[in-house]
Amino acid sequence: MSTYTKQDVAATIDHAVLKPEFTDADLAQHAAMCIENGVFSMCVKPCDVKTAAALLKDSPVKVSCVLSFPHGADTTATKVFQAQQAIEDGVDEIDMVMNIGKFMSGDFDYVKNDIQAVVELAHQHQVLVKVIQESGYLTNEQIAVASELAYQAGADFVKTSTGFGPGSATPESIDVMVKTVGNKMQVKASGGIRTWDEAVAYLEQGVDRLGVGSTAAVLHGAEAQGDY
Repeated sequence: MSTYTKQDVAATIDHAVLKPEFTDADLAQHAAMCIENGVFSMCVKPCDVKTAAALLKDSPVKVSCVLSFPHGADTTATKVFQAQQAIEDGVDEIDMVMNIGKFMSGDFDYVKNDIQAVVELAHQHQVLVKVIQESGYLTNEQIAVASELAYQAGADFVKTSTGFGPGSATPESIDVMVKTVGNKMQVKASGGIRTWDEAVAYLEQGVDRLGVGSTAAVLHGAEAQGDY
């Protein structure tokens, strides 16, 4: 029997509002759900940061956003500009996509410097940075290397997936991340987490944050645990 309550799990969730077709009305509806359920943050597209910050202003729910999403292929200068814009618009945390092609090319200096440029700006404003690996492209060995690069670049979290690429979070990829960097930075499981049991299993594995799109459904599953 899990000892996690609905409130425990909600407090680890970055609720994803990232589908390209989502409207301003959708944003307002999702913000209300986030406040009602006490999630940690609402993760939005860069163009929605200012609106999300206004919707969540009088609540404890933080604003997070994606950056260079979903491919990580913007230039470093563009990523830094995006980060500056998000900070000015009121973001609390940034989920940036690693440059996957450069990583697969073995250009690890580029990857590290790319992350570091965003981290240095964000940390000046007390904004945390999560690095999305898109681990569905990577072997376990590559996940370990990418995690170490994110740590060397000063990032606060490593994160599995965008939810828009191949695969999703898996217990295997999370195991690698936790064993590689779990004692020195935080870990976020994201992509394909659709049930209460999956969410709790990742938390029990040692993740610090969950990226979830179907948050209400996941938390509704807590009913079976007697947590309402």
